[in-house]
Amino acid sequence: MKAIKIFAFFLLFAAAPMLPAQSVTEKQMLTLAGANKIIAAAVAKAKELNAPGAVIAVVDDGGNLMALERLDNTFAAGALISYGKARTAAIFKRPTAVFEKIIREGRTPMVALNDFTPLQGGIPIEMNGQIVGAVGVSGAASAQQDEELAIAGASALSMTNGTAATSAVTFMDSKTVAAAFVKGQPLVENGQYKVHASHRDGPGKSEVHEHETDIIYVLEGTATFVTGGKVVDGQMIAPGEIRGAGIDGGEMRKLVKGDLVIVPQGVPHWFKDLKAPFNYYVVKSLN
Repeated sequence: MKAIKIFAFFLLFAAAPMLPAQSVTEKQMLTLAGANKIIAAAVAKAKELNAPGAVIAVVDDGGNLMALERLDNTFAAGALISYGKARTAAIFKRPTAVFEKIIREGRTPMVALNDFTPLQGGIPIEMNGQIVGAVGVSGAASAQQDEELAIAGASALSMTNGTAATSAVTFMDSKTVAAAFVKGQPLVENGQYKVHASHRDGPGKSEVHEHETDIIYVLEGTATFVTGGKVVDGQMIAPGEIRGAGIDGGEMRKLVKGDLVIVPQGVPHWFKDLKAPFNYYVVKSLN
């Protein structure tokens, strides 16, 4: 009788559904030491850029506050805003500048989302292909500077001796990429490079990037592209970013599908005119 019961139990166990392989995966977690390292890198960048008043917040992948640093001469709301930026970047797994741009271009219902701070200056922290947290910065001299400090902090964990600490692969499906080209928006932004899905319906302002090299690949449309020369009525809109009404002199090129242009940092460039729609990839190497 005992043998029959044991056999019956074996049959019951054998018939029970088995969990599929890899139903559980290892999860990387941001430590307090890592959070403090991120803050230290952002503070160092603030000193380099002479950006007193910044507040740096670091959260884990669930948006929970881990560490916060207030520099001298900040404003009262800085801590809440920097935490909100970091939380938004962590739980949505995207830089907050992406959402600010989307809302500015008309998708205002997004502001109704809970725990949502769509202001430039929040950057996810990625290690080995996983988002382990995010850093948010508020109170620097400009929104662009907020983001520069946040990128410097996020990069502190992903860089070792000047080389990438991980070979994690970033993948975006064709639908995501196609949607980005409808109005033009960043696809990837981190401390080493940016990849933008750019769209133009008409000519824009002349530009100079003091700290970025633009690698432009044309997908659709034609344009007259001017490089070099002197920016007309140039104004510094953010640290290292100059915009103007046009370019005096310079070299003109006719861009068509398949063309590649590399514009080194500090070189003025301008889409003088174009035939819409004009779509192109821009890879920005941060120098």
